[in-house]
Amino acid sequence: MPTAAALRKAQDMGLDLVLVSATAVPPVAKAIDYGHYQYELKKKQHEAKKKQHVVQVKELKFRPNTDDHDYDFKRNHAIRFLQEGNRVKAVVQFRGREIAHTDIGRKLLTRFALDLAPYGNVESPPRMEGRNAHILISPGKTSKSA
Repeated sequence: MPTAAALRKAQDMGLDLVLVSATAVPPVAKAIDYGHYQYELKKKQHEAKKKQHVVQVKELKFRPNTDDHDYDFKRNHAIRFLQEGNRVKAVVQFRGREIAHTDIGRKLLTRFALDLAPYGNVESPPRMEGRNAHILISPGKTSKSA
């Protein structure tokens, strides 16, 4: 129907003429209450946003001489982060003369990756960047229990 006729008919019903699909041939329009239409759209977007989970990268810092108790504590934090669906970045920081013993840091990160193998997948092997060695672990498929 012509645009002018559709507009007149919508006004007679006390509604607004809203263009639904402008790219269709011919263009598709609906006679609806525009305020209510906007409200429903906003409500749908809010519901969709509620259900999505933003994956964050949680960082855990170690030193080459990190004690076993501290290591266990941080490992448990990493397990919790992976179960929540977040990625974990473990970093070993070398200060001063510790940089001469990068092999200790690599062993620590390898041990960390092996301990977290049931909960997540290693994205990259331990890498050195400047005075830091790091590893990235993403949650596994079966780890989303939370």
